[in-house]
Amino acid sequence: MFSSLVVICATTVATGQAFAGGMIAYELGTADVGLASAGYNARAQDASTVFTNPAGMTRLEGKQALASGQLLWANTRYSIGSGTSPLLGSDNGGYAIGSSGWFPGGGAFFSYSVSPDLKLGFAVAGNFGAPLKYDNDWAGRYYIQSTTLLGVSLLPTIAYRVNDKLSLGAGLNAMYGIYQDQVAINNPIPAFGDGRLKYDDNSWGWGANLGLMYEIDEGNRIGLTWNSQVDLDFKASPEFSNLSPIVASGLNKAGLLNSNLKIGIKVPQQVMASVFAQINPQWAALGSVGWQQWSKFGRVNIGIEDTSNPVSLTTDIPFKDTWHLAAGAQYRLSNPWLLNFGIAYDSGFQPNGSTVSPLMPLNTAWRFGVGGQQQLSKTSVWGLAAEYIYGGTLKTDLQTTAPVAVGGRGNLIGSYDNTGTLVMSVYGNWKF
Repeated sequence: MFSSLVVICATTVATGQAFAGGMIAYELGTADVGLASAGYNARAQDASTVFTNPAGMTRLEGKQALASGQLLWANTRYSIGSGTSPLLGSDNGGYAIGSSGWFPGGGAFFSYSVSPDLKLGFAVAGNFGAPLKYDNDWAGRYYIQSTTLLGVSLLPTIAYRVNDKLSLGAGLNAMYGIYQDQVAINNPIPAFGDGRLKYDDNSWGWGANLGLMYEIDEGNRIGLTWNSQVDLDFKASPEFSNLSPIVASGLNKAGLLNSNLKIGIKVPQQVMASVFAQINPQWAALGSVGWQQWSKFGRVNIGIEDTSNPVSLTTDIPFKDTWHLAAGAQYRLSNPWLLNFGIAYDSGFQPNGSTVSPLMPLNTAWRFGVGGQQQLSKTSVWGLAAEYIYGGTLKTDLQTTAPVAVGGRGNLIGSYDNTGTLVMSVYGNWKF
């Protein structure tokens, strides 16, 4: 029962693959969307700091809760190139992410004051992974039909003000991982059609979030966070269906038909430093710089390279570490209204420049955010934010030695043109 509730929660609050230079998103439906993540762990203006920097809770009074929701639309469609094997067909797969490009996100955050210097908090949010689904008969079906890799984090946290300038925070990251994969298998005999391989497992992973906040004075502060690596170890027996006798026999001889498949996913560790500077009563400047260790991610491509000679169900995909830079501003339009602006850049985590795997049609990312929030009363604030994430044009160049006619995956050559994601969020913060 508990696992089912967590799965529902993960589907609701997980954000998406279309974001950072990797698969970790900064978008949780909060004001950070309008800032394009600028000042991410130094802002500490509401209860979302429980997630972004637990040390920031020392700036919050009493009990505070923030609930957020967001709706995203991803323009991620494949264009088949002239080098693609003709026998793979002409189906481009449709919108790869979400349901016709749409998918939800959000989070919930709570902070409690034990004393003016000691705070406790809890957050639930999903900022790792997203569902990816192509048409079953699309040209790249022997590489992927659908995959879901989600991580929802439950974060109990604590913060303590050491003195009037320095605060420290820590949290336990209990991440519930969901991994599902489906890929077509090439039966060389047309009468059988395509076979299918499915993989499905859930796993818990554990990590730590540490935060520091240093307040230079009342209007200027620095935030520093470290999020540890989280290991998600999946193990399940792949399910095969509609295999021709020849393919089934080959898989059985290779010991692959009834095997257990272990897949280790390492959600990368990351470090980020942010600044918040109140320039005057109207303007504040925010900035962030971060690093994520995607070189240890360990993602694999599930499928069969050549059904006439099956040797493995997985293929490793290499990755590289990424860098994040963001700059933004806040403008006090009037006493109740605060406007947010931001721009950010994340370097790519796939090593071959603009050439990517259809499992992950993303790489570098530019963010452009704008938002506003209104103080409704002394105890409540609500806000809206929007962000556009531009990923550029991404190419695929996957080639195999075995032709499609004899059981190979075929050559998949093409591109995802002008990829981008629109994020729309709404949130509310309450003091009790």
